[in-house]
Amino acid sequence: MAERSPVNNVPAGYELPKVWTWEKGDGGQFANINRPVDGATHDQDLPVGKHPLQLYSLATPNGVKIGIMLEELLAKGHEGAEYDAWLIRIGDGEQFGSGFVEINPNWKIPALMDRSTPKPTRVFESGAILLYLASKLDAFLPKDHQARTEAMNWLFWQMASAPYFGGGFGHFYAYAPMHIKCAVDCFSMEVKRQLDVLDRHLAANAYLAGDEYSIADMAVWPWYGNLALGRAYGDAGTFLDVQSYSHLQRWTNEIAERPAVKRGRMINRISLDPSEQLHERHDASDFDTRTEDKIKAA
Repeated sequence: MAERSPVNNVPAGYELPKVWTWEKGDGGQFANINRPVDGATHDQDLPVGKHPLQLYSLATPNGVKIGIMLEELLAKGHEGAEYDAWLIRIGDGEQFGSGFVEINPNWKIPALMDRSTPKPTRVFESGAILLYLASKLDAFLPKDHQARTEAMNWLFWQMASAPYFGGGFGHFYAYAPMHIKCAVDCFSMEVKRQLDVLDRHLAANAYLAGDEYSIADMAVWPWYGNLALGRAYGDAGTFLDVQSYSHLQRWTNEIAERPAVKRGRMINRISLDPSEQLHERHDASDFDTRTEDKIKAA
């Protein structure tokens, strides 16, 4: 009989089967939100509010990107960015409902419906949503050729890099049923390399695209800024020595102080202090009247 680990009773040695099969419940803390097949699991219509843009999300790093973008657009005076934000509780499987899957067949948050177009337009994948809104409202995407290309470079860098950080490092450091040294070492090395890439670039640039704040910063900050502030995966900031990246710290703290970023982090949030949680957003006044601390006190 194979020796078994004291953690979760998992076999210490693992032999690859000829054909992989799904064993439910073996994937750690968030195993229930992953499955190897597509499609809706149940019928569930999505609510629709009064504004042109309907956001269906949760305040994960990918969800926070869009909250920040919408709040930055409104702060800049773009009335076409008014939106309703509806909470999708992925831990409860709401992303598998038929209404959500119609917007995003990949059943991942965030997802956006633009009802200002002749036929409502669905937009899914956080990078695509950022690009869609930037193009639609002509904002936060530099007009200069070099700076615009640089913004696109860093936007797609983040989209390609985050799986190593969130799906790799985050899983094996914080959520897997056991710590596997080779996996933790592999993903820690890659995340450290990514932090160094950012730190070296920000040593010579105020923002990722140069002197202009853009959707690239909005894409990268919720992941790497969150880590640099010590808010990701428990004590991962200490584990990865994030304070040693001084240029990344400068950029992180500067963006964290933007009022629209502070508001964007609150949208569809169900964790942290109740005063920082705005489960739904339908009006600018909701930040003052409908955070969870005020709702519970009413």
